[in-house]
Amino acid sequence: FNKILQTNSNDQRTMKLNILALPAVFLGVEAFAPSPLPQQQSSAFRKQSSPPSKLFALNTYARTKWNPRGPSTSGFGSATATSVPYDAIRAELKLLMDNPSWDDGSLAPIFIRLAWHSSGTYDAATGTGGSNGAGMRFATEAADPENAGLEVARAFLEPVKCKFPSISYSDLWILAAYVGLEHTGGPVIPFQPGRVDHPDESYWESKNMSYGRLPAAEKYCCPHLDDSNVSSSLDETGKVKGWEGLCTHVRNEVFYRMGFNDQEIVALLC
Repeated sequence: FNKILQTNSNDQRTMKLNILALPAVFLGVEAFAPSPLPQQQSSAFRKQSSPPSKLFALNTYARTKWNPRGPSTSGFGSATATSVPYDAIRAELKLLMDNPSWDDGSLAPIFIRLAWHSSGTYDAATGTGGSNGAGMRFATEAADPENAGLEVARAFLEPVKCKFPSISYSDLWILAAYVGLEHTGGPVIPFQPGRVDHPDESYWESKNMSYGRLPAAEKYCCPHLDDSNVSSSLDETGKVKGWEGLCTHVRNEVFYRMGFNDQEIVALLC
C-alpha cells in the first residue's frame, strides 16, 4: 500500500512496500472504529458535522466553488517541502477525521480509498498514472466507474486545501490517508512530499491514460442476478462463475502492471 502511495516524480521505482501499514487497512472494521471526539474541532469539522447528512459534504463542496487548479494558481504545484507546513496540515487532518455525519463517524476509510484510487492507476512500464498529478480533480478520471463516490472525500479535504494552499492536491490526498491510518490505530508513516498536480486534463491523452487501470471487483464474473436465480451464478463448488478471470485481472492486469510481485500482492490482499 505504502509502495503505491509514495510514488512520485522523484523516484517511481525504489519505493518499498510498508507491511506495517497493512493491518490498519485490512484487518476489518475495528481498525476504523472512531476515536473519541477531539476536544478541539477544526473549522472544517464544524462546518461538515452538522446537519448530519452524507450529502452535506457535497453541498459544502459546491459552495466552495471548487477549482481543479486549487485556491491559488500562482506557483501551481511548485511548493518546496520547506514552504509547506506539513505538521500543521497533519494536525488539521486529525481534527477532521471524526465526523458523526459520515457513515460510521470516521472519514479515515474514504480518505484511504481516495489515496488508493489516486495511486492505483500507476503503470511501472510507462511511468504514467499514480498519485502524482491528482488527476481525479478533472472530469475524465473522476468519471471512472471505480471512482464513484470519491467526490465526497475530495469535498471534505477542500477546506484543508483552502487553508493550506501551498500543499499540492496530490500530496494532500496521500497525507490524508496516512493520517487516517494513524488515527485508526495504524503506524505513523513518514511522509515523502513532492508530488506535483497536473495543471489541466491534457495529461489524459498525452500519457495514454485509459479506464481499466483500477481493479474492478467483478470483472469477468457473471452479471448480477436476482435472488431467485442466484444459484445459476455459482459453479458446482459454490464459487461465483468467472472467479478465475477476476483473479487474473487482479494479479496480472492490476498489480503486475504496478510492479508488485506475488509476495507483495498476497501481503496486500490477505
